[in-house]
Amino acid sequence: MTRTNVDVVVVGAGLAGLYAMHKFRGQGLDVQGFEAASDVGGTWYFNRYPGARCDVESVDYSYSFDDELQQEWDWSERYATQPEILAYLEHVADRFDLRSGFEFDTRVVSATFDEQAARWNIVTDKGEKVTARFCVLATGALSTTNLPNIPGRDSFGGEVLHTGDWPRTGVDFAGKRVGVIGTGSSGIQSIPLIAEQAATLHVFQRTPNFSVPASNRPLDEETRREQKATYAERRRKSWASGGGSPFVSNPKSALEVPADEREAEFEQYWELGGVLFAKTFADQMSDIEANNLARGFAERKIRAVIEDQAVADALIPTDHPIGSKRIVTDSGYFATYNRDNVTLVNLREAPIIAIDETGIATAGARYDLDMIVFATGFDAITGSLDRIDIRGRDGVLLREKWAAGPQTLHGIAAAGFPNLFLITGPGSPGVLANMVLGSEQHVNWIADAIAYVDSNDYAIVEAGEQAAADWMAECAAVAAKTLFPQANSWYMGANIEGKPRVFMMYAGGFGNYGKKIAEAAAAGYKGFELTALAASQE
Repeated sequence: MTRTNVDVVVVGAGLAGLYAMHKFRGQGLDVQGFEAASDVGGTWYFNRYPGARCDVESVDYSYSFDDELQQEWDWSERYATQPEILAYLEHVADRFDLRSGFEFDTRVVSATFDEQAARWNIVTDKGEKVTARFCVLATGALSTTNLPNIPGRDSFGGEVLHTGDWPRTGVDFAGKRVGVIGTGSSGIQSIPLIAEQAATLHVFQRTPNFSVPASNRPLDEETRREQKATYAERRRKSWASGGGSPFVSNPKSALEVPADEREAEFEQYWELGGVLFAKTFADQMSDIEANNLARGFAERKIRAVIEDQAVADALIPTDHPIGSKRIVTDSGYFATYNRDNVTLVNLREAPIIAIDETGIATAGARYDLDMIVFATGFDAITGSLDRIDIRGRDGVLLREKWAAGPQTLHGIAAAGFPNLFLITGPGSPGVLANMVLGSEQHVNWIADAIAYVDSNDYAIVEAGEQAAADWMAECAAVAAKTLFPQANSWYMGANIEGKPRVFMMYAGGFGNYGKKIAEAAAAGYKGFELTALAASQE
């Protein structure tokens, strides 16, 4: 039964929302959660496409808050697939009785701050109304699907799928003529498995992406025992690291080491798999010459597995430094183009003109299809927030305030929106780091902030306007020292028409960021304004 008058409303039951429910309950707060899906899991509930897999090692992409949980759960392989991650989150929900705090199949449509009462009024798509002292948005960075507005898109007579909202019952591609639009992470991960089933597969690629083999393997019992025995040290390194996992870049410049040593380092990180390759050398994401050396290595690796070098030319990116878009973690992606039933359609040479009842027409040819898979990603980081009518002081709408780009203090709070907290929001390391530890980091900070408010007889905590502006300026300055802004990536909002081109994360490292928010809290929540209820009503 929905509680209508609570301390905290939590929006979202993904990995952040689940931990928020557990943490806030543990400090005696009355919490009501809402989740649009039918069960827990967040992005791992919806993203069930073939080959969906995390690009952070399973042992690290897991909660650290409970050692018994760490010790009892056994991961089956190095990089877990979606079903195993979802099973883990379901286990966590069962173990800590977290489902009882959420109402499922319920979407929050509005959140309005009542300045007189210093409370948030929450309204759901079922017409339910809940008031809360604090509103915590655990809405996820990759949870609002992007469906491009291609002419005739809705006229297709066959089956239409989106990787970000995959059918619970699965999909049978056997004997079908399939078209996949998009070669980002979901496309690159799903294409090899679709190709194994489909009669023909046409991959419609506008923008090629770098991808590194996962080097995945099963975890045997000896490996699991060793991991569990060293969890404390592994977590310590992860919390202090740049990306929330226990891997550290070679501190030398890629330009200063001998060629044979550099090649060996690249080889080692290539074998580690996926996004870690971007962290081989300390200057790889800040010096274009160092980055070009890494790009050259990756290009040689990719060309070695593709038989037709004209196809390789189309698949290898030339428009961005490697790592400035998230490097994908794949299983046999590039080799898939050696199959007789797979064709790459280069949309830069011949763009899609329209979709009709029987297929896709480009400027160069027409393709008859039975199924179209949109692997076109998400309105990342801010998309889920934009879809809620969030109004703060004086009725200001959050998405309008962010029209020129998001403005937060530490990615946790927005000026003019008291007692509203974001988890891994814009202005935090967010998707540049391990999202599980990032969620724990934010939830712990928010829980402490609420405890501070309550123990000091305050009613309101909110980001200061100037402090938020200063923080976003710092984020922009840090990003400008990197190669990230050189790519038209979803990090920059470039995949969404009309979205402002702003690098949305703090690129100074997960460990450094943790120190900054801890220092702000230790200084009495520096940059935040705290007021008592009486003062807030004046």
